[in-house]
Amino acid sequence: MIVGYGDVGQRAARMLGRRVKVLALSRNPERAAQLRAQCVLPLWGDLDDMSSLRRLAGIATRVLHLAPPPALSEAEEGWWLDARTTALLQALRLRSLPRRLVYASTSGVYGDCQGQWVTETRAVAPTTGRAQRRVNAERAVRFAGRSGLRVSILRIPGIYAPDREGGTPRPRLQRGTPVLLAADDVYTNHIHADDLARACLRALWRGKPQRIYHASDDTQLKMGDYFDLAADLYGMARPPRISRELAQTELPASLLSFMSESRRLSNQRLKKELGLRLRYPTVLQGLLGKA
Repeated sequence: MIVGYGDVGQRAARMLGRRVKVLALSRNPERAAQLRAQCVLPLWGDLDDMSSLRRLAGIATRVLHLAPPPALSEAEEGWWLDARTTALLQALRLRSLPRRLVYASTSGVYGDCQGQWVTETRAVAPTTGRAQRRVNAERAVRFAGRSGLRVSILRIPGIYAPDREGGTPRPRLQRGTPVLLAADDVYTNHIHADDLARACLRALWRGKPQRIYHASDDTQLKMGDYFDLAADLYGMARPPRISRELAQTELPASLLSFMSESRRLSNQRLKKELGLRLRYPTVLQGLLGKA
C-alpha cells in the first residue's frame, strides 16, 4: 500500500508492475480512472480524517508512507506534530500490523552541520517546523516498530528529475533567483526520483528493522555550483551571486532556510545494506538523463 501517491509513489508502482498487488490511498475519487490505468487499486481515505482510514487495517503486508506532514505555522497548536502519521499508525493497529513499513523522511532533520559529512548515527537537530514534524513522525513509526512492525526510514534530500514537475533548476534559473557567494555557500544533496523510488522498494523488501538510510546520490556540490552546472547545461545565464547578508533582505524565508543548512550525506549504508546501485550517481548524469 502506497500512502502519498504522488510522483515518487507512481514511479514505485510502475517499477513493481504486476508482480504484486498495489493499493494507493487517495482522498480524491476523481483519480480512480488514473489509478486503475496504472494497475493500482484505489483506497479512499484522508489522513486528516481518522474515521476514513479504518479500511486500511490489515489489507497490506507492506506500506510505503510518502505523505508529508501537514503544513502548520508555529503559531498553531501542535505545530511540531505530524498528526497524519499518527492517524495512519492508529488505523493500521486496528487489525494485524503489516510486516514492513518504510517512511520517507527528510535530511532536514539534521539541521545545519556546517558542511560536515553526516552518517545515519548523527543526532537530529531540526531547526524548522517542517523538520520537527518529520522528527515526530520518525519517532512515531519507530515506536510502532516495537510491536513487531519492521520499520525503515529513508532520509531524503532534494528530489529532482527532468520528467518531474518542478524537478529541475530551469524555472529558478529563468527567474534569475540569486545564489550565495562561494564564501557563504552551503553543501546541498540530491537524489533522482527514479533512484529514490528504487530505494523505497529496496527498503520495503531488504531494509533492516528500525534502520535509517540516506537516500542520496554521490554528488558533492555546493548549491551555487549546482545551479551553475545546470545553467551551463541548459545554455542559460548563471545566477547572480550575493552575500548572505544581502540574501537576508532579498530572498523569502522559505528559500533562506535551505540556504542556512550545509551538510554532506553519506550513502554507504544505502549501497551496502540495501545493495542499491544508483542509476544516476551524479546530478549531471541525472539532468542529462544518462544512466
